[in-house]
Amino acid sequence: MSQCELCGRNHVETTIHHLVPKEMGGTFGATASLCIPCHKQIHALYTNDEIAARLTTVSDLRNDEKLMQFIKWIRKQPPTKVMKIRKSNDRKRKGK
Repeated sequence: MSQCELCGRNHVETTIHHLVPKEMGGTFGATASLCIPCHKQIHALYTNDEIAARLTTVSDLRNDEKLMQFIKWIRKQPPTKVMKIRKSNDRKRKGK
């Protein structure tokens, strides 16, 4: 268990997020250690093309308007809480 680099919660299970998606050339690039809900939320809101174009640092992610709302909420949640993350309607329309 460690700390999420995006929401800052401690004692959470983390996963490795490639700041530039692997299929966009980021296989050996910079990564961030994110809790599972934060990681899922990024991919639920944005396509890999969108992530590669404008969300390639933890700072970019923290300053994103849609993610800011989620981060503000998730910070208040206990590290043991399991939550469902759904694709945004924009992502559903894009078919990815």
